[in-house]
Amino acid sequence: MYRPGHYGASLVAYAPVGFVAIALGGVELALAGGAVAVAGAMVPDWDQRVPFVRHRGPTHTVWFTLLVGGVLAVAGALLGSAAGFAGAVVLGAFGFVVGATIVVGHLLADVLTPMGTRPFGPLRDDTYTLDVAKAANPIANYALLALGAAASVVAVGAGGAVAGVLGL
Repeated sequence: MYRPGHYGASLVAYAPVGFVAIALGGVELALAGGAVAVAGAMVPDWDQRVPFVRHRGPTHTVWFTLLVGGVLAVAGALLGSAAGFAGAVVLGAFGFVVGATIVVGHLLADVLTPMGTRPFGPLRDDTYTLDVAKAANPIANYALLALGAAASVVAVGAGGAVAGVLGL
């Protein structure tokens, strides 16, 4: 997929996380996480800028998912440490989930294309593809963006409703 499709897929993948954060009263945290998820949606495609790294190679794997999650976990823990140990743990865990969501959303969008992904490479050479649309298909990219926007609106509304019921 191209940029709009990856933004949409990132929003779709992040929507359940945002819902939970809002339902627990963390509206600002949910919005910040959503912004980070969209901002990082293209991180796996940085492989196109690195010589000798194959596109949809190492940066399109579960291993890269864990790496990005780990980096954002450390960043979250450092930010949260100002609020003590509990803050470091909560923001560290949230950072991991947001980081992993970034890559998972990207991989899910790429699975829609004929090229697919090899998420377990180099350990397994299996390619996963749904072969729904070519990456350059503007209709598919903007449909995915619209789906992501809709999922975000539903997550915010539903999360706010749950927070209201819980009195948060």
